[in-house]
Amino acid sequence: MPKMKTNRGAAKRFKATGSGKIVRNKAYASHILTKKTTKRKRGLRKSGLVDDTNLKGIKRILPYI
Repeated sequence: MPKMKTNRGAAKRFKATGSGKIVRNKAYASHILTKKTTKRKRGLRKSGLVDDTNLKGIKRILPYI
């Protein structure tokens, strides 16, 4: 059976933690920043974990992470 291919776009956006959870960056931080509060922008700089509802799909496109 051939190797599975990793989705390269997803590989650049997600990485695994030591415990096997998947880390992602938050959206809405790239433009139209003037109307967002400083507190909101500061929160968007931090990374978040992928929710359990999306975990199965992410693991499918990232088979070797």
